[in-house]
Amino acid sequence: MSTTTGTISRLTDKGFGFIAGPDGTEYFFHQSACIGTPFDQLREGQTVTMTVGQGPKGPRAEDVKAE
Repeated sequence: MSTTTGTISRLTDKGFGFIAGPDGTEYFFHQSACIGTPFDQLREGQTVTMTVGQGPKGPRAEDVKAE
């Protein structure tokens, strides 16, 4: 797994969202992957660091931290 930065592209009221990686890949993330900053304090357009992983439905962000 590698660590990279991305921008939150979409958040839902169901506790998950998507992060756009530097190469344009969309990474799914769940509120349980947030570290340091609670999910409800994140905002669309915010820069975050994340560990890239693979979920059952595609690319997934883990260890999401606000910059």
